[in-house]
Amino acid sequence: MKKTIITVVGKDTVGIIAKVCVYLAENNINILDISQTIVQGYFNMMMIVDRTESTKHFKETAEDLAKLGEEIGVIIRCQREDIFNSMHRI
Repeated sequence: MKKTIITVVGKDTVGIIAKVCVYLAENNINILDISQTIVQGYFNMMMIVDRTESTKHFKETAEDLAKLGEEIGVIIRCQREDIFNSMHRI
């Protein structure tokens, strides 16, 4: 399984989740887990996804999502699960 951590942060607006999920669905990327919250008007979402069935390479997916984030006014970052775990190890 090719797990990836996706984070989305920015000012809350209508359709953020929908636009990110449409991109994932169109690229055969499965959402395994999702958590989102809004604090004083700021949106924060973390997703764990499986890219196994996607034909796009990680770098292309990360670049596409970063560009989508710019278009909708949020910051979207992608990290491979192994890198994420290494960075957050105590």
